Amino acid sequence: MRVLVTGAKGQVGWEVVELLGAAPHHDVLALAHNELDISDRERVLQVCGEWEPDLVINAAAFTAVDACEEKVDEAFAVNALGPRNLAEGARYAGAHLVQISTDYVFDGKSPVPYVEWDRTGPLSVYGRSKLGGETEVLSLAVGATVVRTSWLCGRYGTNVVKTVLRLAGEGRPLRFVDDQKGCPTFADDLAAMVVQLGISRLPGVFHVTNRGPTSWYGFARDVLAAAGLSPDQVEPIKTADLVPPRPAPRPANSVLDNAALRLLGVPLLADYHEPLERTVRYLLSST
Repeated sequence: MRVLVTGAKGQVGWEVVELLGAAPHHDVLALAHNELDISDRERVLQVCGEWEPDLVINAAAFTAVDACEEKVDEAFAVNALGPRNLAEGARYAGAHLVQISTDYVFDGKSPVPYVEWDRTGPLSVYGRSKLGGETEVLSLAVGATVVRTSWLCGRYGTNVVKTVLRLAGEGRPLRFVDDQKGCPTFADDLAAMVVQLGISRLPGVFHVTNRGPTSWYGFARDVLAAAGLSPDQVEPIKTADLVPPRPAPRPANSVLDNAALRLLGVPLLADYHEPLERTVRYLLSST
């Protein structure tokens, strides 16, 4: 297949490109943000027209959640208008489009995990802009795939696993909130499912996370344990006690039920402890 990957230098994009690159029967055009700004409609249409991909995987996004509260136009340009442009380009090229979305499309008030058919209600600009991207893709690209994920981490980019290891190495205080729940998801596992869904051209919305809900406090303890350090270094706090407070509200419950995959009989991703061990080993060996 001819595959166009946008956001190729992000956490997920990087893993997608590596995975596809290991398969010689795929021809991959991997473009980072500085090579393709997906909010530029003419450029997106030009790339899709010239490359004629069979599959487009959009891993590009403005993911600075708090910055989105101030940079509203930029957030919607990248996270909503960008997917609209890619949907148009994919339709023109006859390509299947996979859009990566987020747990932030929900308000976090549900007492149970969210399934794909639950009502959305984003609390933040980031969440609203990503929901806009979902809407554009599902309405413009017939048969497109939307993959919602949560609490992303991995080998590349900035993420909480790296933050915990860095703070512990510096002897800094480790204070993490214990009143936000979610499913940590590792970029390499997510990338494999994204590619599988894209190649299979499975349409609709899918929740894709590693299994096992926890809090940020619990996850930080798990990171330290995986590194052979004492989890007791971590202090639990409430979101209201964060100093300084975060500009963007976070959903208290970000646990996504991978119901669509389960009901289709698609094997789910591993419990998050498994990729956490693998990722920590990689990060410690590369320092």
